[in-house]
Amino acid sequence: MTHEPHGFRLAYGTNGLTDLRLDDALALLADLGYRGVALTLDHMHLDPLAPDLARRTAAVAARIDQLGLAVAVETGARYVLDPRRKHGPSLLDPDPDARARRIGMLTDAVTVAADLGATALHCFSGHQPAGTPEETAWSRLADSFTPLVNAATAAGVPLAVEPEPGHLLADLAGFHRLRRLLGSPEALRLTLDIGHCRCLEPGPVPDCVTAAGPWLAHVQIEDMRRGVHEHLPFGAGEIDFPPVLAALATTGYAGLLSVELPRHSHAGPQLAAESHAFLTAALADARASRPSEVPR
Repeated sequence: MTHEPHGFRLAYGTNGLTDLRLDDALALLADLGYRGVALTLDHMHLDPLAPDLARRTAAVAARIDQLGLAVAVETGARYVLDPRRKHGPSLLDPDPDARARRIGMLTDAVTVAADLGATALHCFSGHQPAGTPEETAWSRLADSFTPLVNAATAAGVPLAVEPEPGHLLADLAGFHRLRRLLGSPEALRLTLDIGHCRCLEPGPVPDCVTAAGPWLAHVQIEDMRRGVHEHLPFGAGEIDFPPVLAALATTGYAGLLSVELPRHSHAGPQLAAESHAFLTAALADARASRPSEVPR
């Protein structure tokens, strides 16, 4: 899959298009002008637990190549492993067999990402279990990540962990803590969610983007309000986007900039169209204010 030589590609997450068949979702995004897709492995979209995963992955690879889309693979499906526990079991589960199920799924996802020619494989830590001391949780997370980093290194796929509000690894400081625990492996990279920067990072959002720049492998984007972890359509939150996009361009990031609206599938096609128009206009505003820094 070819990438932009000097800038990021606009993409949309399939977790915001769960009412559409995957092929229909991919065709929609290409028709709207998106250059990429963030594919969440879930029961309705390239189920990672169903039979013939390699064959089904090959069919998706052929389709995204036909449509000219770059792809990142995301693993944040709510109930793909456990129909009763959101995001369970996690990499922090006290039960080692339960943790092994998550590690196994993520290891399979590394293979899927490699077979798709993905820009990155996204993942996150999970919540600190009740009764588990913080130091124990961080040690357990590092142990769980070790085989994943090894698999990603062997496959040549960036493993892009996302700081998630409410999780053990919740912010950029947590990302760097995990990096240090693992010895700063090259394969361990960062998924940055722009809304999360507004939600809980201490500084302005453009400063957060700049600080994250050296480790970026995947970027998600939506609107959000301070202190409230709710993914909002553009214009419904508090973020001023042109300075954020200018900061992202300045980092040299060349992966996907993927709209992340997982609770809006009921209006997915409409929001995908509106989001593309909004980001295109915001990029034009960013170029007008900082023409030497924002790619065309």
